[in-house]
Amino acid sequence: MPITGRKALNRAGMRFTSQRALIMEIIRRGRGHLDADEIYRQARGKEPRLSLSTVYRTLQMLKKLNVVDELHFDESHHHYEVKHSAEHYHLKCLGCGKVVEFSYPLSSYLKENVPAARDFDITVTEVSMSGYCARCRRGR
Repeated sequence: MPITGRKALNRAGMRFTSQRALIMEIIRRGRGHLDADEIYRQARGKEPRLSLSTVYRTLQMLKKLNVVDELHFDESHHHYEVKHSAEHYHLKCLGCGKVVEFSYPLSSYLKENVPAARDFDITVTEVSMSGYCARCRRGR
């Protein structure tokens, strides 16, 4: 099970500040897939003195502490979500940018069969697929 932000910070000897708490709450409440600019925009509504550099530093620290995952849906933006305890995957719409999470036993199958066939120890499985959501398909 993923460790909470407060616990991870305490273990690392770091303070649990109100700004860090706000950033973590925005990611949690946003159900993931927010980029740093969106996190900053939402946080500034509650904490006007917060800087964008603080958001970036906090995101990198939370990533390093294994509290959030950094997702790469395209080359220009990194998105963040709270670390999940169960593996899940992402569908990204090329039209509107919507991201949909899903689970499927594919990674379990791969983890069970590929290592023996290729003499390889798999530790992380990432699956991301792109296409068009129903709304964007209708508009094409």
